[in-house]
Amino acid sequence: MSSPSRSTPKQYEDPGPPADLSALLAPLSVAIVGASNDPTRIGGRPVHYYRQAGFSGALYPVNPNRDEVQGYKAYPDVASIPQAIDFALLAVPAERLIPSLEACADKGAKAAVIFTAGFAEIGEEGARRQEEIVAFARERGMRLLGPNCLGLFHAAHGHCPTFSSALEGGLAEPGRVGFITQSGAYGTHLLVMARERRIGVNYWISTGNEADIGVADCLDFLAADPDTDVIACYMEGVKNRPLFLQALARARAAGKVVCMMKVGVSPMGAQAAASHTASLAGADDIFQATMEEFGVERCETTEEMLDIVYAASRTRLPRGRKLGILTISGGAGVLMADAAHRHGLAVPPMPGAAQKALLETNPLASARNPVDITAHAINDFGLVGKNLESMLTDGGYDMLVSFFTSWPASPVNGPKLREALISGSQGHERVPHALVVCGPPETLAPYEDDGFILFDDPSRAVASLAALARIAERREADDDARPPALPEPVPVIPQGAIGEFEAKDILRGIGFPVLPERLAATRAEAVTAAREVGMPVAMKIVSPDIAHKTEIGGVALGVADEAAVGAAFDTIMQNAARKAPQARIEGVLISPMAGEGLELIVGARCDPVMGPAIMVGLGGIYVEVMRDVVLRRAPVSVARAQDMLGRLKGAALLDGVRGQPAVDRAAAAEAIARLSQFAALNDGRFESIEINPLLVRADGKGAVALDALITPASGMTEETDDA
Repeated sequence: MSSPSRSTPKQYEDPGPPADLSALLAPLSVAIVGASNDPTRIGGRPVHYYRQAGFSGALYPVNPNRDEVQGYKAYPDVASIPQAIDFALLAVPAERLIPSLEACADKGAKAAVIFTAGFAEIGEEGARRQEEIVAFARERGMRLLGPNCLGLFHAAHGHCPTFSSALEGGLAEPGRVGFITQSGAYGTHLLVMARERRIGVNYWISTGNEADIGVADCLDFLAADPDTDVIACYMEGVKNRPLFLQALARARAAGKVVCMMKVGVSPMGAQAAASHTASLAGADDIFQATMEEFGVERCETTEEMLDIVYAASRTRLPRGRKLGILTISGGAGVLMADAAHRHGLAVPPMPGAAQKALLETNPLASARNPVDITAHAINDFGLVGKNLESMLTDGGYDMLVSFFTSWPASPVNGPKLREALISGSQGHERVPHALVVCGPPETLAPYEDDGFILFDDPSRAVASLAALARIAERREADDDARPPALPEPVPVIPQGAIGEFEAKDILRGIGFPVLPERLAATRAEAVTAAREVGMPVAMKIVSPDIAHKTEIGGVALGVADEAAVGAAFDTIMQNAARKAPQARIEGVLISPMAGEGLELIVGARCDPVMGPAIMVGLGGIYVEVMRDVVLRRAPVSVARAQDMLGRLKGAALLDGVRGQPAVDRAAAAEAIARLSQFAALNDGRFESIEINPLLVRADGKGAVALDALITPASGMTEETDDA
């Protein structure tokens, strides 16, 4: 069985050693407090599992009513255990938890799993009791998993402090996969299905209430663990953002494959009325952008997660996106080619000379790609090996998918097919090869042992290969990760409402491109300002309480002379008084007309979970209709900002269409990266920042912000503002 390939992108350096969880995950001595002689009860299942797994360490069941528990000598209390312990499993009522923890700490325990429920999951009083056990554990230097969790198991160590029913049918096949789950019951379901798929699971960790150890701690440990290649994670929320991001960076640097199922994806839109950015940059969009940054493959369904974990744990990552399709059915070949197109894989034809050579030996075949050798292979299994070898050698495909239906289950055809596949693959074991086959497990297992990955659904086989290709591409992606340096001191977003004039002044302080402007409070000031900046001018109402100026008649464009400026000023002020009577009016902003260009929206959103994110999309009035946006976690480099622009569906507009000139991508990327750094340095001080539009002029002529909106964080205090 081969291991996934490794690479270490330069921008993700090893963040240093993770927390030591050895006492939790690989102890040498274990006390089970609340152990039962009945292997079907919560306190009895772990004892049974330890015996089943062949745990080689010292096991000390604690039960005051028995001298023996399931064949192990039992102890009336923890104090009676004759030696120090590394780890404690607590299956006791809530009122006995603190005394039990204290006894275990006195006996030397450095970690504990707590099955006990009745804490933060039941409300305020339970949360208070949970805080007490965490405070005690920290005082005594203990790490806790739980409470209210199903525990964990570490297959290679025989460590099984869990009552999960998943182990009733036996342990999972040994391997190099680690599962982390915030749901015990669903995690059990994943583990059972993993065993059925012959996925080799070494670690399985259910985190429960996460009073101390959470997903981020476990992810950080597995990212550094030399015995783990693939990490699968079911999440409902992130409790420790810095550690979570550190763990993702460590996993990427170590070349680990990480598959993430994150539930609870409804968008947050509390500030949608004030900012397009808030409505477009939903919480799940920002989470997804973060996953892509760190090369994590996001999974939406259980089947998808298990397919990808299975494939990643049994084959290498492909070098590219070129897919070769070998089939005995023309229909299956078309089905797989369609699936490849949906998933963005290339299906290039075989070279002409190779096609000709294959057709000479099998004239009724199709040798293009898909390569359909037809059922004629039953008469000559050498065709399978010959076509496969040609696809690998002449076709140069990065990965293969082959359809052979139930042939492996045939006592006559199965051995011939396996021999042909092995022969045709010699020297190309590095290339991932998915077989679409069906049959009893005992007939299919040898093919897996040969290095093939098996599926019964052609579409799922192609989807899994596409996922491996995405993982490989994200892993290899590299750029100068440093964002632009901002002028010192970097402006701090103040408390309270911020109008356009102040917002642009803040942006000007970070070197963001802004037009020369004047704020006019009177008709006379407006005329003077227009004369100073040069006519024709744009005129806009300035108020922290008016987000959409056009809708109230607060904008006039192309105002060309002094009389028109005075008249426009009066009209704008009258419209504001009539349509927004409660709004605080600062005046009218006077600026020169910016000229022609492409309008983008550039924004930042401070997500409560993942922190600041940067967004770019098609701007102006089209943003609400097109919703063509790309997000990344802030800050981003100029190179990454360029990549964001290239990922827009309307990216072709940047290069000029229908006679329009190409626009200044470099200036747009610089502005995006500069705003992202400003957002990152103001983490927690804002809800959204929006430049809509950012006018990007013709190539070489720069970009300029035509409008700006900054919404400070609603909960920001004077203390935060001064921090």
